Amino acid sequence: MKRTLLFLGTNLAILLVLSATMRLLGVEPYLTAQGLNLTSLLIFAAVMGFGGAFISLAISKWTVKKSMGVQVIEAPANSTEFWLLETVRKYSAEAGIKMPEVGIFDSPDVNAFATGMTRNSSLIAVSTGLLQQMTRPEAEAVLGHEVAHAANGDMVTMALIQGVVNTFVMFLSRVIGHTVDRVVFKNERGQGPAFFVTMIIAELVLGVLASIIVMWFSRQREFRADRGGASLAGRKNMIAALERLNALHPQPLPDKMAAFGIAGGGGGGIKRLFMTHPPLEERIAALKAGQ
Repeated sequence: MKRTLLFLGTNLAILLVLSATMRLLGVEPYLTAQGLNLTSLLIFAAVMGFGGAFISLAISKWTVKKSMGVQVIEAPANSTEFWLLETVRKYSAEAGIKMPEVGIFDSPDVNAFATGMTRNSSLIAVSTGLLQQMTRPEAEAVLGHEVAHAANGDMVTMALIQGVVNTFVMFLSRVIGHTVDRVVFKNERGQGPAFFVTMIIAELVLGVLASIIVMWFSRQREFRADRGGASLAGRKNMIAALERLNALHPQPLPDKMAAFGIAGGGGGGIKRLFMTHPPLEERIAALKAGQ
């Protein structure tokens, strides 16, 4: 319940901020009696599309700390926390990034994630389940994988891709709605019900197609992070960590954090198009093949 309320609250706040931003920019309404103002529509779509993606990224560390109960390690209280900090410190130095914040969240599933606005302002968190069920070499490989995500700037890259597809979805769905309203239903002034109905349908269809594009990029960055983890912690350890994950079948992280975890859901056929992570078998095979 807490996670749902936080999700709704943050999204409402984002909408309010973006609405205020468009007022400050003096963006005119894109719907006029004569039709669509394409310039205003493009600005509206870009502000909403990129703005939502980047505001979500900017508050991602705060959001996961609150929603997932991540306890950031300020000063190590035991040998495990000391090892976590030192491992991330070593890998981040080798990867050429500033030391991320390091935290632990309470979950029986084996998982970890990286998030943050920039590669030099990131958060890496691991689950209690990972600390309990993985050997240290395997856990170190997972940490290397997450450091690689941060070093590669994957969080910003995904926000940019999401912003681009959001913009096109919002822009094209309204153009399609306007075209159907004017050409098919012969509405010559203002916007009739056909505009709004068609716009909603087009936005849903285009949103599905956009998700396929975003998920493809997400899967490609997982292969790259695996190679980064193998470089930092050793190929053998990275393969062992993925094999352990494959045996344990952990659940993906909730909501928007699913794409940033070490493990994602499985599936085949059409479902595969919407997976944030490639199947673990493919990731293991790619590492074994040196890809």
